[in-house]
Amino acid sequence: MEPITPLTLETEEAINVKPRVNFWQIWNMCFGFFGIQFGWTLQMNNMSVIYEYLGAKPEAIPGLWLAAPMTGLIVQPIIGYLSDRTWHPRWGRRRPYFLVGAILSSLALFIMPNSPTVWIAAGTLWILDSCINISMEPFRAFVADNLNDKQRAFGYAMQSMFIGAASCIAGFLPGVLVNWFHISRDKVAGGIPQNIMWSFYIGGIMFLGAVLYTVLRSREYPPRDPDWKKKLDAQHGSGLGGAVKEITHSIMNMPQQMKRLALVQFLTWPGLFLMWFYYTPSVAQDFFRGDPLAANQTTSNILYTKGVEHAGATSAVLNLVTCIFSFSLPFWVGKFGRKMTHTFCLLIGGLGLVSVSFVSDPAMLYLSMSMVGIAWASILSMPYSMLAGHLPENKIGIYMGIFNFFIVLPEIIASLFFGKIMEHYLGNDRLLAVQIGGWLLILAGFICAVIVRDKMKEDLL
Repeated sequence: MEPITPLTLETEEAINVKPRVNFWQIWNMCFGFFGIQFGWTLQMNNMSVIYEYLGAKPEAIPGLWLAAPMTGLIVQPIIGYLSDRTWHPRWGRRRPYFLVGAILSSLALFIMPNSPTVWIAAGTLWILDSCINISMEPFRAFVADNLNDKQRAFGYAMQSMFIGAASCIAGFLPGVLVNWFHISRDKVAGGIPQNIMWSFYIGGIMFLGAVLYTVLRSREYPPRDPDWKKKLDAQHGSGLGGAVKEITHSIMNMPQQMKRLALVQFLTWPGLFLMWFYYTPSVAQDFFRGDPLAANQTTSNILYTKGVEHAGATSAVLNLVTCIFSFSLPFWVGKFGRKMTHTFCLLIGGLGLVSVSFVSDPAMLYLSMSMVGIAWASILSMPYSMLAGHLPENKIGIYMGIFNFFIVLPEIIASLFFGKIMEHYLGNDRLLAVQIGGWLLILAGFICAVIVRDKMKEDLL
């Protein structure tokens, strides 16, 4: 293995325009997202059914998901602020946070499937999401740090590819463990099937291994100014007070492009959350007619577990499409620009979610989720690509953390209030909730077409 030394800017011209890097350098800096998304997908695909296995009612599910947005709201801007002010000669600026978050997340993934009650599972989810956010937040800034504006779209598309690949494998994993390795679907003492338990264990290993690869095989540019940290602290101070001042100042002075994209994000992500909240349980109950609380190994219980596995398989296809389609994003950007590429993808994904309510054959869900996969590829890359060039170089971390507000705030609203909507207005109809998510994606697509600015229309490869 070659020694890990910082990237260098060798000419005065390169100070303003970062040099191009090759495919494998981009691969190395993005590979850690494979592990992060592997763990994240296991959580997204299985937490609702884990809660239902442990006895949670449908109207309680959104509130039990509150951990994810709350930890993101608190942790991501803080980690962004800290990583902007970090530099280690060997480990760089962002990579120390990747590694610490990965170690803690892996431990939490081993603990989660051993939860004996709903509230222990919910508490473990708070810990897990906090740790995932420590690793995940700096990865968005990491790409912006190391790539010039022409290569950023490809860098974020590479992240989307790894996210899709990891999500695909993680989605199929519980069924593969049963069919290939003969791990039982029987519930253990806490009420969680053994194949789901072992999926979480494997996820913990994959999370740490992939992040460790990026930490060891990637590099970062060192600060050009030896007094960089003093100058940053001089603006708002240091310590907790300085962090609060700078985060507040950055929120109040967001670039205009960030404000436009914030509205699109604010409409996009509730649609995804409704899918994550209710898609898997709806497939298990509405398509397969299973019951999560039936006695172990009864027909109804087995049907529910098979429904969960089918939902996981269709979600895996969603992510396979994301993985494959991500490679084509720079082509579509060259043809239509980033704004219109994102708009078309959101419309296709929204129609895919809406269609879930109108199909009767479970096999058709593969097509519906494939359409969502196209949107997911764009959601994971285009907003960040459109935003990165509008951010101050010395505040990319903190602004990426703040941009996350417009993902987590709608989830907090959904977590706090959608349970009541489900109970009192939707009759606990999970499929209808998924359909509403689709209409939100469609609305976000139209808003993107109208208000977002995109001056670049070129081949970003």
